[in-house]
Amino acid sequence: MKIAIASDIYYPMTNGVAVFAHNLANGLAQAGHEVLVIAPSFTGEYYEEIDEKTGVKTAHLSSIRFPFYPDQINPVPDNPEFLGMPLPRLTYKNGIWWTVNPWVEVKKVLDEFQPDVIHLQTAEFIALAVMSYVKKRDVPLVSTGHAYPDNITDQLFFLQPKPLKKLSNAILKAHMMSFLKNSEYATMPTEIAIGDLIPKNRKYFKVPVEALSNGVDLSQFKPAPASTEILKKYQLDDGKYKIMYIGRVDPEKSIDVVVKAFALLLADGISNTELVIVGDGIDMARLKELTEDLGISEEVKFLGKIMMPELAKVYRMGTIFATGSETETQGIVLIEAAATGLPLVAVNAGAVGEICVNGVNGELVEAGNVEAFKEAMKKILLDKKLQKEYSKNSLEISKKHDLRHTLKRFEEIYEEAIRLKHAEIEAKAE
Repeated sequence: MKIAIASDIYYPMTNGVAVFAHNLANGLAQAGHEVLVIAPSFTGEYYEEIDEKTGVKTAHLSSIRFPFYPDQINPVPDNPEFLGMPLPRLTYKNGIWWTVNPWVEVKKVLDEFQPDVIHLQTAEFIALAVMSYVKKRDVPLVSTGHAYPDNITDQLFFLQPKPLKKLSNAILKAHMMSFLKNSEYATMPTEIAIGDLIPKNRKYFKVPVEALSNGVDLSQFKPAPASTEILKKYQLDDGKYKIMYIGRVDPEKSIDVVVKAFALLLADGISNTELVIVGDGIDMARLKELTEDLGISEEVKFLGKIMMPELAKVYRMGTIFATGSETETQGIVLIEAAATGLPLVAVNAGAVGEICVNGVNGELVEAGNVEAFKEAMKKILLDKKLQKEYSKNSLEISKKHDLRHTLKRFEEIYEEAIRLKHAEIEAKAE
């Protein structure tokens, strides 16, 4: 098949959508399909590139920087200071790349490629152009919903007043769902996300919707002894437990809950422990200041952004993986952690409950409950038998999220979307 994947967020951005779209494109190409990716330019100008290893062609559409959020590629700068006092950062020199007028370029690149099916990953400007294209050309469309509205509104300071945020979330939810319901076939990573975001009344939402994991490459994320080289590189103590957070360091990830719970853990006498935060984002300065205020800055290690293949080795240093995020439609990092054999501690919100199963491979606690989060981490750290049980069960759960299954199922979904579109065209012709 000739498959086009369209995404307003793409590799090398550090984001779950970007990681999934990149894995999908490479996996489909390795399975023998001809794959085109449509994504923003990371220079501003239109350009094309072909991956020499996989053969995936990427058309990078003309883009501009949106200054209110970093590009998830370059390191996020420290906040500015005035008279020695840190100030909130309102804009970023390396703002995120947005394609704001992609219609002409999308039409040109898709007309040249002639896809059998198009797979949407996002709901921004590129998606709008693709929707316009498929309506005119009768091309089968598959759409995957990856986000809750909070994933967007939590990033923008001017949307934080509660009435404005509530209204914005409602508008964004309707907008996101419009792409799914106007496709031949829709997917979301989990049943929980479908229940949260897809209307219960399907009268106006008649498209097939399937829960299909984003998946991870289990040949890369797997248990192994911690690397001495990695421990030395990041100056970590081999003799201490390590509570790991890996992912974007942004407000909606609620990393402050993990930090505060960790401070309580140390206060309870569990001193042979380090909190390791891997990633970058707009919440970094606030979190570093929080560790100073709590007097735990020596015990919290900020490693910054780490990419594969080193990232897989970093997971193996962990004792527990912990996240306070309430806005996951699945959470690729949770699958990666489980595949590495880590017990999980997370909050009972969003869709993380399908990866972190309470009492099976980890502990789910009430969102925002710092005391409960501390107790969950303490429970696992002090019980070696429980650690082993949760580790074993994490490995079993991760097997359900093998990227190979995800790729095979999407191939079947594309064929079904093509069949549905052809049937629709034939019905119109009669």
